[in-house]
Formats: sequence, structure tokens, C-alpha cells
Amino acid sequence: MLTIEKYGAIDIGSNAVRLLISSVHEEEGKKTRFKKTSLVRVPIRLGADVFLNGKISEENIGRMLDAMQAYQLLMKTHKVVRYKACATSAMREANNGKEVVDLIKENTGIHIDIIDGSNEAAIIAMTDLHDLVNSDATYLYVDVGGGSTEFTLYHNGKTIDSRSFKLGTVRLLNNVVSEDTWSEVENWIKKITAGYTRLSLIGSGGNINNIFKNSGKSNGKPLSFLYLSSYYDLLKSLSYEERIWQLNLNQDRADVILPATRIYLSAMKWSGAQEIYVPKIGLSDGIIKYLYSEKLEGK
Repeated sequence: MLTIEKYGAIDIGSNAVRLLISSVHEEEGKKTRFKKTSLVRVPIRLGADVFLNGKISEENIGRMLDAMQAYQLLMKTHKVVRYKACATSAMREANNGKEVVDLIKENTGIHIDIIDGSNEAAIIAMTDLHDLVNSDATYLYVDVGGGSTEFTLYHNGKTIDSRSFKLGTVRLLNNVVSEDTWSEVENWIKKITAGYTRLSLIGSGGNINNIFKNSGKSNGKPLSFLYLSSYYDLLKSLSYEERIWQLNLNQDRADVILPATRIYLSAMKWSGAQEIYVPKIGLSDGIIKYLYSEKLEGK
């Protein structure tokens, strides 16, 4: 007998705040299926506040409250039975992060967990990554966010190492990433990938998804280093307005896509990867799987 439940995942990032609603299909003797039902994204860009001023502004606290009230109503209308809200880099570092969490809980009933980088990487790793990779190959998984980037090395289907760095698109736009951070990332990637031949990248995040969509490649096919490099040159040759008009990008995508592409290209160069796979996965997908595992454990 088929049972269907809806789960909600709220991802409060440094660039945008997302609500993903997924239908969980269960039938005895068959593999559980997760189907995206709704995805809503609001570009609040908390990182621009926090990485420059150390706290979330009054204006963005108001926008956060509005978004969370809307998300609470959407989850109620969809009859969501389980949800989890996670906040990452910007909320982690905001002096008033806990106050904002309390305010949202009081006004909407939504409880927000502020998670650290290793937690974020672990939740992302709960996605169907293992279904997407060859069990006898090596991959460096790179999830680029507004405030941080999570790197995970997989070899023969197993996690070798995972690390989160304060290297994010909103930080780079606001010039708050030091050369030391870049060097730290470079040294870590070179050290962790040394000795592996024929390594590929797996990229996740809104920016690489957008590049992949514009490439015209069919799902499951990788982008080459050469393609990504030439696309980066194209992005650099266009002004912000031209990127919006000619490449049909959203306003809040047209600026962050440049530093994001730089991070992916750097990771490819330092690891020796010649191709990058782009499955449509991220933190919100991981949260859905996390909720399902909690259900199985009877929590």
C-alpha cells in the first residue's frame, strides 16, 4: 500500500532563504521515493549584513519574519507533517543571531537550528549522492554557499574527509576573504586529493545549477574544465546589467555567480579534476533525507 507524506526543509543561507516541500512516497518492498513538490526562494542576503557589520539589520529581520510567516502558512496549506529549519554561516556569525531565532519562534512557531560547517556538510551528504557516483571512482564534492563552502572527498563510495571553509560568494563580493583563506583551501585540497588519479568534481549550489542549465547538457553529463573556464571569461567580460539582460540572470544571481565560478574552477585546478558533475542537490534536499531517517529511527 502506498503512503504519501509531505516534509518541509527551510535553508537559511547567507544569500537566500529557501523552503523545499517534498512528498515522501513509501510502498512496502520498494525503495522510498522523494518528489519535490514546491520550492520557494527569497533573496534576503543576510551575509551582506553580517560579514560587514556583524549583525542582521532591522530591515532584514523584518524580511526574515515575513518570509517565515509565509513559509509557515505554505507548510500548513501543504499539510506538511515534519519540517526542519537550518541556518548556516551568516546566522552562525551574527551577534544577534539567537535573538532573531527567538523572535521567529515567538511569531511563527518555527524553530531554527543554527548549524556549524561540519553539520552542514554531514546533512548535505545525506542526499542521494551515492546514487549519483560510481562506487569505484573518486570525487571531490563542492557545495558553494554565500558564507561558506563545504568540501567532501569520496573514494570508492566512502567519505574520506570533509571540511568547511569561510569562503563564500557573499563574503567574496564584500571583500572579506583573506589570501590566507584561499591558501588554506588550496593546501587542504592539494593534500587531500594527492595520490588520487582521475578525480572528478561534484558541484552543488544555485550558481553551478544555473550554469549547467544554460549549458544545454543533458542530466548526468558533466561540464568540462574548459567549458567552465570559458564561461567564467564570458561572465567577467559582461557588466552586472549585461549579465542580467544577456544571460537572463536574476538580480541576486548576476553578481554572486562570478565568485562562485571562481571557487569551482579553483577546486578543479587544485584537485586536477577535468570535469564537474552537477546533480540538483543541496542542504534542503539533505534536510528532507534527515527528517526521513529520524522517522525511521522513531524520533
